[in-house]
Amino acid sequence: MPRRFYEKDGNLEHLNGLTVAIVGYGSQGHAHALNLRDSGVDVVVGLHAASKSAAKAEAAGLKVLSPAAAAETADVVMILVPDHIQADLYHSDIAPHMTPGKTLMFAHGFNIHFAQIAPPAGVDVSMIAPKAPGHRVRELYTEGVGVPALVAIQQDASGKALDRALAYALALGCLKAGVIETSFREETESDLFGEQTVLCGGVSELIRAGFETLVAAGYAPEIAYFECLHELKLIVDLIQEGGLSYMRYSVSDTAEYGDYTRGPRIVNDQTRAEMKKILSEIQSGEFARQWIAENRSGRHNFLAMREAARNQPIETVGRELREMMTFLKKKKEAGVPQEEAVAAKK
Repeated sequence: MPRRFYEKDGNLEHLNGLTVAIVGYGSQGHAHALNLRDSGVDVVVGLHAASKSAAKAEAAGLKVLSPAAAAETADVVMILVPDHIQADLYHSDIAPHMTPGKTLMFAHGFNIHFAQIAPPAGVDVSMIAPKAPGHRVRELYTEGVGVPALVAIQQDASGKALDRALAYALALGCLKAGVIETSFREETESDLFGEQTVLCGGVSELIRAGFETLVAAGYAPEIAYFECLHELKLIVDLIQEGGLSYMRYSVSDTAEYGDYTRGPRIVNDQTRAEMKKILSEIQSGEFARQWIAENRSGRHNFLAMREAARNQPIETVGRELREMMTFLKKKKEAGVPQEEAVAAKK
């Protein structure tokens, strides 16, 4: 059973006298920078001059430097830009300043596990991965509570890598909820698998298939949207609150009976076999090689798939129906790059 750490296990003294650079100021970046700053840690933010996030960081009272200057100044460098730009940014701006005794940190293990970034031997390499979006990390910190996180140590050059990582987790607010020990390999492979087979890929295709089945059978697209997409949040909220059992307790007996008798016909032996195949592609590095090649070749296939997905009938109907739902918080338009991306060179 993996070790779990709480507030008693963290000590901010391990960050005393050290400067922490947060490279990127998007969803996670802004939360990390502000939470650490408010916990008394000396923080700088690394952003390129063209970044639209620089003004936001400065308005929040944070010192903004170029990524290279931030890496040179800092003792601890947390990289919080998207996976696909981390390696280039690291090699161009951060690597020259990774001198012995420093700490390099991540919130996801992709680039370390798949050897896109290879830090020098004298540097600690660790991970603190909050299990919530950045806005939630910040929101719960301000409320005096925190979100759970994962901690991993890839390289312990100083002998104090775990102490410093837990100090970082304490400043971020995560030790209030608890931090679970993992490895870069476990975090990366399980994260990719969850995204591809359940949370994003699996759910998206299940929703679309249900919608298209009803529409093809003559049901109104609006009705199909409500039944196969809109109500999903109600179910997911119940699952998050109390697990599958609480969801089944909360829905009707008819829905529960249909769950037990029809669910296994949808997610069946063929589905499980494909899940195992996808996991093997992640473990072997096949997925990583494909994704890295896609980015290096200009992302043409990825962008084409994104555009095609935006124009599917379920999206067209959904955009119209959501105009009726004034209770929904307005989100930024889908497809707009994450703010972190502006931290990288064009």
